[in-house]
Amino acid sequence: MKVVLFDDESWGTLRPLTFTRPIAELRVGILTIREKWEKRLNCQVSFLTEDYLQEKYPMVLENDNLLINSTLCPNDSLLEAVLALLPGEMLLQNGRLFAFRAGESDVWAFKREKQFVGKPVEFAGSCNQIVYPYHIFSMNGAEIVADFNLLTVGRESVPLDDSMRVRGRYPVFVEPGAIVRDSIINTDDGPVYIAEGAEIMEGVLIRGPLALCEHGVLKMGAKVYGATTIGPYCKCGGEVNNVVMMAYSNKAHDGFLGNAVLGEWCNLGAATNNSNLKNTYVEVKLWDYATGHFRKTGLQFCGLIMGDHSKTGIGVILNTGTVVGVGVNIFGADFPRNFIPSFSWGGASGFVEHKLSQFFTTAEAVMKRRGRTMDEKERRIIEHVFADENR
Repeated sequence: MKVVLFDDESWGTLRPLTFTRPIAELRVGILTIREKWEKRLNCQVSFLTEDYLQEKYPMVLENDNLLINSTLCPNDSLLEAVLALLPGEMLLQNGRLFAFRAGESDVWAFKREKQFVGKPVEFAGSCNQIVYPYHIFSMNGAEIVADFNLLTVGRESVPLDDSMRVRGRYPVFVEPGAIVRDSIINTDDGPVYIAEGAEIMEGVLIRGPLALCEHGVLKMGAKVYGATTIGPYCKCGGEVNNVVMMAYSNKAHDGFLGNAVLGEWCNLGAATNNSNLKNTYVEVKLWDYATGHFRKTGLQFCGLIMGDHSKTGIGVILNTGTVVGVGVNIFGADFPRNFIPSFSWGGASGFVEHKLSQFFTTAEAVMKRRGRTMDEKERRIIEHVFADENR
């Protein structure tokens, strides 16, 4: 049986983060949603997503297939219900399709028609669902705990260096090859996971829950409040609070970032700061790509959502509830508007189009520093987003 994670209409509401990936490749907690399912199912999954993303993220089918909604973060009760499905059955909750089991022809029909007709099975349990970008930081603490338990069960942590000061009721787990010294960790509110190749420099202050993923770096004197995830190959300094950095992104200098999500290959210049609370303490509204309007979040604290390959210059200040698309370059003094479309170049005084050729030149230089290159599949994804956003 092949397992496929399918994107529903939430792919649209999760933009700009999903412009360049399926929902299942979003990181929440320690792992991406795909990695969570693969570890629990002990198999490799594939994707059913937007047509222009399928080249990089293909779908693999056979005669018997289990399709799972990619917004769902697995837990024991959901896993049990999904695995209990028989061919032709579909798992629902309040009319929302959670999973179904079907043959290859029925899956292709579902891809065309966006619906599956089968025998309904109601799911009575609960799980975290990632439907809007702010769900990523809002649910990050619970997902760090779930992933921590999944990754560390039955294993022993590498002992911490004697220079470390640790207090609190939750554990700290350090993978082999991590460098951790001369810092303070408080785990009163959640565990701390430090992955292989990660580094915590001198003088870092940490309050869990925290996930520092593979080859991530916390720079000297950083102040990190939970629930925060520093993704693979990310660098983080200054002060952060309830932040998720997907991978390969940098906030290397002083400045505050709170209640925020950064995609991949983002860079925040020195002294970039974001507001995560309005002076009036009212509910924050956030740009919703699906409706083309600002939408109430139900949150008092909501900072920055930034798509892949976007950057700020030194001293940039960002307002509460700012959404930044893909390939944006922000610079200058004063607050820019709180929705900045993809491939914009400028600041508070106005924006012009960030030319695609210029974007690729910068992206190639940035990725080369990390030993990476942008392949043709990735270039075609960017070209599609550029064309779609500039229609």
